[in-house]
Order: sequence, then C-alpha cells, then structure tokens
Amino acid sequence: MKFGIFYEHQLPRPWTEQAEFNLLQDSLTQIELADKLGYDYAWEVEHHFLEEYSHSASPEVFLGAASQRTKNIRLGYGIIQLTTNQPHRVAEKVATLDLVSGGRVEFGMGEGAGPAELHPFGIQVRSKRDRWEEAVKATIPMFTKTDWSFDGDYYKFPARNVVPKPLQKPHPPLWVACSNITTIGQAGAWGMGALGFTFVSPEAAKAWVHKYYNNLLHNQQRLTDYPANPNIAMVSGFMCAETDEEAYEKASGWTFFIFALSHYGRNGVAAPGTDNLWEKFQDWRHTEKAKRAFDGALIGSPETIKRKLRMFQDAHVDQVILLNQAGKTSHEDICGSLKMFAEEVMPEFHGEEAAHAEWKKAVLAGDLVLEDLDVEKYDLYSHQNEDIVRLTPEQLKAQMAAKEAAAAAGDD
Repeated sequence: MKFGIFYEHQLPRPWTEQAEFNLLQDSLTQIELADKLGYDYAWEVEHHFLEEYSHSASPEVFLGAASQRTKNIRLGYGIIQLTTNQPHRVAEKVATLDLVSGGRVEFGMGEGAGPAELHPFGIQVRSKRDRWEEAVKATIPMFTKTDWSFDGDYYKFPARNVVPKPLQKPHPPLWVACSNITTIGQAGAWGMGALGFTFVSPEAAKAWVHKYYNNLLHNQQRLTDYPANPNIAMVSGFMCAETDEEAYEKASGWTFFIFALSHYGRNGVAAPGTDNLWEKFQDWRHTEKAKRAFDGALIGSPETIKRKLRMFQDAHVDQVILLNQAGKTSHEDICGSLKMFAEEVMPEFHGEEAAHAEWKKAVLAGDLVLEDLDVEKYDLYSHQNEDIVRLTPEQLKAQMAAKEAAAAAGDD
C-alpha cells in the first residue's frame, strides 16, 4: 500500500493579514517533510470561492513550488477542474508542472463542486458531467498530437500544437474524482485511477474494488485514447498520536472539513466575504453526527490506525491519502503526526507492496477472477459520513427539475 497526503488549504476565520501566507508556507514545509519521510504522493485540490473550506485556486502554482523542495514524492492534481478551465490551459499547466518536477505529476480531473463554484464561470450544474467528458476528449490528445483541433458541444478550437509537452510519455497518469461512490465503478470503465473517500465497512470496500476492476477488464468505455491507470486511492481524515484520546483532541479539523463541505453543498455561497463557517461549526462539532465522523477516519494511536488500515489492505486499495491539514489543526501537530505515522505505521504496509503488486498483476492478466459483488447496497450513503458524498448527475438533474417545477424558475 502507498500513502499520500492531501491539501484543501483550509483556513477557518478569523483571519490575520498573514494567514494565507503562513498557510501555504507551512504546507510546503509539510510536503518537504513528507518527502524526506518516504510518503509516496502529495495531492492538491482546485476550488474556487469556498471561503474557509478551501483556499486552493491554483494547485499547479503550489505544486510547482513543492516540486523545487522535494525529490521523490509524486505531485498530484487532486483534482484540476476541467469544467472551469479551457482544455489548452489544462494541457499547458499539467505539462509545465511535469517538466519542472522531473516527471512526477499525477493528473486528477474533476467537475467542480456545484453552483457556488460553477455559476461564476457561466457553467450550469446540470451540464457538468457532459462538459467534463467532452473536456477529457478535447484535452488528452494535446499531450501527444502536434496538430489538434476539436469541434464539440462545449469546446471548439482550430488546429494547434499545444506546447510544452509533458516529460512523462504519453502523459501523466490519469485519475478522476469519485466524490460520489458510484463513480468508482465508472472510473474503472473509463480506465482511470479512482480518487474517492473512505468506505463505511470492509464489505463496501471489497465490493467497490471488485466493481472497479471488473469494469476495467470487461466493460471498458475509455473516453479517448490513453493508457489505463488501474489504481484506487481513498482519502481519509487523519491524525496519529501516542493515544487515541490525544489524536481525537488534535483532529477536530476533520469534523470541520465535513461540516464545511456539507455547508457549501447545501447552501452555496450565502454571504461572500462575511459568512463565518467556523462560528457556525461550534454547535455542530459536539453533535453525535460529528462524533461518528471519527469512526471510519484514520485517527488514533499507531496501533489503532494499523487496525483500521488493514481494512483497506484486505480490500486491495492501492493508496490511502491522509487528510491532516483541516480546520485549525496546527502545523506542529501535522508534522508530528506525519513523522509518527512514517516511523511506526508506514513501514509495515509499504512492506506488503510487493504482494499487492502480484495480486494486481494476476487480476489484470485474468489469472485471478474477482467475484462481481452487489454494490447497490453500498450506494449514495455508503461512506463513513453522508455529508461528504455528492449527488450523481442524474440525481442532480432530477432534484433541479423538481425545484424548477415548483418554483417555475432558476438554475441552481
């Protein structure tokens, strides 16, 4: 099993004049430490306008800085929004980052969170999946072709040679955000790595891993010409400390992550520049729902985290991505957690990587047939907390159609 770290660049209020500067500098120091400790990946999201929840609008700039302070760690877009970027700019940015990093980029792609992000770009939520699929078809050939034009419903451009080209050939590995659990199966069909959240049970993990690989092998529907990237990575709340009690105390940022994501998913941007999520969070953080959020997260002593990690290992998840920078978790606690995990937990699971690689080789060769398990019982609310799961495009369309029928107006 491999391990990554994940950054939304959360910054709860109140803010000081130097708050964003300190946040980014501390994050770079953390990634530099993670590289020295032997972590495999560092992932950075792209979001827009989501105050407190994510101050991360330009992942390639941040990852470009990280590339100059690290040597081995892979640098992942987790994700870049294809919907709010022109295909040419996406290809240019990804290729440039791959060059300056020495070929260490992972190219994760997503649609954008919802109206709060998409509407200022003039994009409707109902069309985001279709737009995303077309953007994949328009963008990926730019990495290899020197004379590429496109004529689609959303993107039209004359023939050009998009430069520079990436160092990795034909391009960095492709991933897709699976903020809805059903997209994990679709990621397999697309032949892309799946970037999702943690599962609620070992049974759910096993069922979706089987679904992913069976789609990859027997139901491929690649959107254009690219090599498959057979990988499943799961993001989890994280804090490693001497005792479970100490870890829970230091990891309140994980519950803020869930609260803030749910807030924007349900309410959008209510009062730009004046809303205060941290203040609203104070009542929710002591609810039973908030306490349950710790159950599936990788929060606890090294032994507790090892026990939880074995669920992912047994399900053959390729990578666990640790979300440490959340809420008001301190820089010191993040660094201490990364160090303790690397020293007391990571070696055991890194040591099993060869066995996992043999399992995957057998599956991909067809020598090991995975049972096609029922995934319907692990549907929309199969994650550890339903607040981090978004609706599918079909559910969004149905929901908005009902609202429009009732209100007779609007595109929310």
